[in-house]
Amino acid sequence: MVRDALGVGVAVGLSGFAFGVTSAGSGLTVLQTCALSLLAFTGASQFALVGALAGGGSPLTASVGAVFLSMRNAFYGLRLSQLLALPRAVRPLAAHFVIDETTAVSLAQSGRRAVRIGFAVTGISLYLLWNLTTLLGALGAEAIGDTDTWGLDAAGPAVFLALLAPMVRTATERAVAAIAVLLGLGLLSVLPQGVPVLAAALAVPMVLYGVGRKASAPEADGPKPHSTDGTTSNSTQGKDR
Repeated sequence: MVRDALGVGVAVGLSGFAFGVTSAGSGLTVLQTCALSLLAFTGASQFALVGALAGGGSPLTASVGAVFLSMRNAFYGLRLSQLLALPRAVRPLAAHFVIDETTAVSLAQSGRRAVRIGFAVTGISLYLLWNLTTLLGALGAEAIGDTDTWGLDAAGPAVFLALLAPMVRTATERAVAAIAVLLGLGLLSVLPQGVPVLAAALAVPMVLYGVGRKASAPEADGPKPHSTDGTTSNSTQGKDR
């Protein structure tokens, strides 16, 4: 359990280097980049924020998109609060570590003690390594100069997709992802920078509406109604014996 938790923390924590490079390349200072990792600590949302800024979006639009994306952690917290059952005094601190990875490791455990250990080991190891590699990435980006020259401008989107790809498993999730991509790309030329990524969120209610309609629709090939004499309305005559 501890080994698995450390493995997740180390594997994901190393991607903080890509965030540091991407953030510095988008115009943020080393201090601003490190502050984001220290205070926000939501990898996908951080990449979304600096990606929108790098694309020319306003800080307000970029922040709204990042906050919207990080709202998933609130739903994680509802489930983890039952599993962890932590004292009230430590809940605010623990809330800072409610992210995709700690949730996944915690849900994979059985027993409250195992859940708490998995959550703590994953959260602490990932937080420490993520912030360390963020600092190294930001410093490295300043040292090499223009990140676009080295192709490092693609690091952020690549890691962002790598974080999201394992979450897309069901047909519904794949439909949401496909429609979101179409909306985002299709609106790039007609909406201000940073707004298409917000509009792409409309894929969720669109797909859920379609799924709901499909589930409530009557079966086209359902059983035929029976007549009062016990025979079906479309029954055929039996053969003469």
